[in-house]
Amino acid sequence: MLPFIALAAYALVHSPQQRVSSLTGDVRIIAAFHSNILGNDRDVAIYLPPDYKTRPDRHYAVLYMGDGQNVFDGMTSFLPNKEWRVDETAQALIDAQAIEPIIVVAAYNAGAARGDEYLPTRGKMTFGGKEVEFGGKLDQYGKFLTDELMPYIDGHFRTKRGPQNTGLAGSSLGGIMALYLGLTRPEVFGKLGVVSPSLWWDDQLMLKQVQALGRRPNLKIWMDIGTAEGDDAVANTLRVGRALQSKGWTPGKNLLVYVDKGAIHNEDAWAKRMGMMLMFLFPRR
Repeated sequence: MLPFIALAAYALVHSPQQRVSSLTGDVRIIAAFHSNILGNDRDVAIYLPPDYKTRPDRHYAVLYMGDGQNVFDGMTSFLPNKEWRVDETAQALIDAQAIEPIIVVAAYNAGAARGDEYLPTRGKMTFGGKEVEFGGKLDQYGKFLTDELMPYIDGHFRTKRGPQNTGLAGSSLGGIMALYLGLTRPEVFGKLGVVSPSLWWDDQLMLKQVQALGRRPNLKIWMDIGTAEGDDAVANTLRVGRALQSKGWTPGKNLLVYVDKGAIHNEDAWAKRMGMMLMFLFPRR
């Protein structure tokens, strides 16, 4: 599995492509949303369900997602036209009454600070013959979500409150972000989408966190991995899945670990799994 720094290098030499806008439905953009906690700005993209304008009496569950530039639109995605297609998938599933209507809030990552913000501990890796250190600001990022972004969203949109109506999802390092914040803030986030998580981080820190749990928090967890991401990635994911079961999670009820045969570590693979993740986390009531 390529670390995020290697992906950045790949993007720099990748052949340029014509970017095409792929937004579907009602997607609003908050430009340069400022965080006093993190000391930076980022755009935030917000998908609203099809009946949002016609049902002013209705409130909606919310899914917060990391790497927001990759979630909806090929015009903004890290690699040209490689995005998660969450707007298309949510729209189709809501129209088919396969999931409850939801709001999706996609906070862009902070570029070079992504690794710092998405990881709970500092760590080092060697890239290009040089040792790079990053990580350690995830608790601050969690405060940004709960103390700055969520109050804004709740104040400007008709949201349902409480962990049973609030999800958090991310991929790769963002998978660590989602799992860690869910385990440490279950009173806020009750539904987790842990997509191709980088569970190798810090000597399998997240496995140790699950093993150290006392009482099981009330979390519904989707976790997935592709077999082409490497044997270690698959083994780490299954290991964390078994640890969650040992703490009281029940497969098919509040835990689903999905191994995607032949899938690699990229947005195309994650886009194909979005429908399954949304149907598990936000089934039609």
